Amino acid sequence: MTITKLTALTVGVTAVLLCGCGKRAESVTLAGSTAFAPFAEKLGGLFMAQNPGIRISVQGGGSTVGIQSAQQGTAQIGMADLVKLPREADGLTAVVVARDGIAVIVNPANSVTNLSIDQIRGIFCGMIGNWKDVGGQDGAITLVSREAGSGTRSSFEQIIGNVKLSANALVQDSNGSIRETVAGDPLAIGYLSHGLVNDKIRALTVAGQPCTTETVVAGKYPLVRPIFLLTKGSPQGATKAFIDFIVSDAGQAQIRKDGLLPAK
Repeated sequence: MTITKLTALTVGVTAVLLCGCGKRAESVTLAGSTAFAPFAEKLGGLFMAQNPGIRISVQGGGSTVGIQSAQQGTAQIGMADLVKLPREADGLTAVVVARDGIAVIVNPANSVTNLSIDQIRGIFCGMIGNWKDVGGQDGAITLVSREAGSGTRSSFEQIIGNVKLSANALVQDSNGSIRETVAGDPLAIGYLSHGLVNDKIRALTVAGQPCTTETVVAGKYPLVRPIFLLTKGSPQGATKAFIDFIVSDAGQAQIRKDGLLPAK
């Protein structure tokens, strides 16, 4: 896994930029899912290397922001990582470009290796507050969650079912923040894109299934959601060209290489 940090490829949402050759370069802005943003950034870099007349700008903000940005036209492409698109996305053109497992993560020092769906629900609702209650050491669980509006949180809560997040949860605004918080606390638990798991944290097995590419592809791992790219109307011009690149064999191969699963 080589993508570890989101950095802006370009700054601003201007419709056109001047390239060094004096020709006007078209700009395409993506906004939304912080889980997919680092992958979109990598894909954008590869696309720009092949298409120097087009500039790709990637911004985060969460899936809700992605839907709103596409609807309002403040971004040409909205990114959303949701089990199911909400009514707010009605009227947008949606393309599934990848699939992503949601890893439930702990600090490597934690002795717990597996949790059931019921145990995960109990922990995040605050009904289970000590690791000893799920077979671990005696210590209060530090609960770490994404913010409201996050596609990762929405998908996680939809799949787990009946989650009313504990008021004691530490709320973070990105997958990276979740990872760093859990990495720094031996008693913490959180969740993030399985493509962002590294050696600072450890992914638990869920209901006996490890969060791996193989189990996700086989339909065995239970926490999986699609990644949508959203446009207002049918994509045109540079926007269409970039989406076509992402769903091409080369783009899908890059998605798999970087830790997500292809759309099909």
